Amino acid sequence: MSLSLDQIKQPIAGDLEIFEEKFREALRSDTALLNYVTKYIVSRKGKQMRPMFVFFSAHLAGGVSQATHVAATLLEILHTATLVHDDVVDDSHMRRGFFSVNALWKNKIAVLVGDYLLAKGLLVSIENNQYRLLQLLSDTIRQMSEGELLQMEKARRLDIREEVYYEIIRQKTASLIASAFASGAASAGAQEEQISFMKLLGEKIGMAFQIKDDLFDFEESESGKPKGIDIKERKMTLPLIYTLNKTSYSKRRELIRIVKNENTVPEKVQIVMDAVKQEGGLDYARQVMNRYCDEAHGMLSSFPESPYRKAVEEMILFTVNRRV
Repeated sequence: MSLSLDQIKQPIAGDLEIFEEKFREALRSDTALLNYVTKYIVSRKGKQMRPMFVFFSAHLAGGVSQATHVAATLLEILHTATLVHDDVVDDSHMRRGFFSVNALWKNKIAVLVGDYLLAKGLLVSIENNQYRLLQLLSDTIRQMSEGELLQMEKARRLDIREEVYYEIIRQKTASLIASAFASGAASAGAQEEQISFMKLLGEKIGMAFQIKDDLFDFEESESGKPKGIDIKERKMTLPLIYTLNKTSYSKRRELIRIVKNENTVPEKVQIVMDAVKQEGGLDYARQVMNRYCDEAHGMLSSFPESPYRKAVEEMILFTVNRRV
């Protein structure tokens, strides 16, 4: 049984306490409305897994420094900016069980708040002369944008291949976790070879993280029914891609027709959900997810045993066993 997130973060509890204060300070503004919105965002923060990865990586690569706190703050600011913009793009009114910024203050303010956060991220790095960190994280924002646009492009025709799917999630999700590991190592003074190694480690964890999210869509919600949200949004996830490649031609055409034209009809969505389960799409996705986890564990084994290595190993288990 995997540990809880609170148990996993114990080795870096002091680091996270300092980080939270620096993060709040970085978002403060003299503009009353902006300050009010950012306070709302901070008060409803998520698990903060990415800052945790920054600190764990820094400890593995040589130790936490002032630059590590800059890296964690910069990463969380940029991540928050992308979430605010994503909610506008997706027309989503809920985030982590709370109203999103665009739901409360409308799209115009949400976009401007996201822009402000991006600018603050740039300033945090420049004011602290952390240009390598700025380079790493700016490249990540580029990848995330490209991944989102690639997914939108493919959603129109539903012609996505498995290798394209991996590229999309590598850019959209895994790149941010990869940059957390890379920037943590860079902040500890690691050489470029080790930074690249840590980046790849984070990427593998990020790939597993996204595939777990894919599986959530087929698991029962609090109402007792599978969510099917990705199908309604015409997102091609790994379980569905595998099913479309494995099933008969006629069944494939039927499933694609449903996802394209009948994705808001619960009975039709259920047909797709059932087909994915029957064709082994969920089992296949779990196998791929576990393979990425195994590869990440293999990379971690190159580090000497320590509370930080153990915590990252537990974070991998948490990633694949989490319920939300």
